[in-house]
Amino acid sequence: MSDIPKWKEDFPIEWDADNYVTRREFTKFLVMISGATVAGNGFFVLQRLRKQREPYSKVRIAAVADVGAGGVQLFRYPTENDPALLIRLSDGRFVAYTQRCTHLSCPVQFVAGQNRLECPCHNGAFDAATGEVLEGPPPRGLPRITLAVEDGSIFATGVQGS
Repeated sequence: MSDIPKWKEDFPIEWDADNYVTRREFTKFLVMISGATVAGNGFFVLQRLRKQREPYSKVRIAAVADVGAGGVQLFRYPTENDPALLIRLSDGRFVAYTQRCTHLSCPVQFVAGQNRLECPCHNGAFDAATGEVLEGPPPRGLPRITLAVEDGSIFATGVQGS
């Protein structure tokens, strides 16, 4: 009588060769993964291009008299999902930025005494006048919202550097 179980006789599989991957199978796998990566990255590129082509609408933010020197007005632009800050600098100029830090999208806060925007998550800081990075891990400055002042009102008209 044989020491080999009956099921192994019925299904004679060479177990050593069972885990062997051929070069053709490995190449197919690499091509599929590479194709999926290209398609995924292509999706994000197309999203960004589509977003850049969309014209920005003109939205009223506040009245000039409502924001004093060193004051801040919160608003949403260009969509309801995009928080932003309108800041009146000490010299009277208005600037506006998206409120999301360019590092990990934490909300930035204006510190009037230091004339800068700070991100409390990872100690990032931006210059309030220019939006450029002063310190911390953010890789680039804050996207600036273009403004127009007409008839005593402040309007958001677009986004630069997004």
